[in-house]
Amino acid sequence: MSTTANTGAPARHKSQRLFLLRAWLPVALVLLWWIASAGSTSLYFPSLSKILATLGSDWLGPGLAENLLPSLGKFLAGFLIAATGGIVFGLLIGLSSTLAAAVEPIVQFLRSLPPPVLLPIGILVFGIGAPMNIAIIAFGAIWPTLLNTIDGVRSLDSQVRDMSRSYRLTMPQRVRYVVLPNAGPQIFAGLRTTLQISIILIVVSEMVASVNGIGYYLLNSQQTFAVAQTWAGTLLLGILGYLANLIFLRIEARVLRWHSGMRAASGKDA
Repeated sequence: MSTTANTGAPARHKSQRLFLLRAWLPVALVLLWWIASAGSTSLYFPSLSKILATLGSDWLGPGLAENLLPSLGKFLAGFLIAATGGIVFGLLIGLSSTLAAAVEPIVQFLRSLPPPVLLPIGILVFGIGAPMNIAIIAFGAIWPTLLNTIDGVRSLDSQVRDMSRSYRLTMPQRVRYVVLPNAGPQIFAGLRTTLQISIILIVVSEMVASVNGIGYYLLNSQQTFAVAQTWAGTLLLGILGYLANLIFLRIEARVLRWHSGMRAASGKDA
């Protein structure tokens, strides 16, 4: 019991120090912004208090159901489609050199297309609304996960591959117990980039063809010269991006805890 308490205290202290190290700069910047903008009469740079008041009135009231929840739904749908498609197709391409050679020109061509260029085609195919927004997010965000999955699968050591065959593992067993654990760190690195691109593409897709959402709100605020609303929407996007990344890191740490343990044991995280 005393041993557990002795080991728990340093862990808590380390966690507290890490929290303070990460929190002091954002808190200091917010305080500096608050003080520097207090009483501002500038049309383009309203005070932080006014921006926060606008954020609360526009997004904690009717704007929650009108703009925020639709954007979150489209973001989650687009990200999950991109993540699932990237992992599944990445596994298939990474495991088959013949398939990789056949689809590589198409993959390189499609990943070179900027998603905003496809907005007119998306409108023609899906019309104006959530399906088009989700399609643009999924198409534009799939590539980091797809390419990282392919590289992770190909990085499997040939001796490990031969050993899995000698143990007569079926293909699903190889994928689950050998290929995915080996490619896991690279897959999550790709997923993190996919997450950030998905947030960006919410705004891009909703600014062109949408009747609600954060991007629609920002575009409407810009066109009506509502500066405080523009700042509030931008601040909301930053908060959402931070929270999404925080949740993702927690999931990554849980799924890849074995990898973190190996790095700690080898001294790479020291």
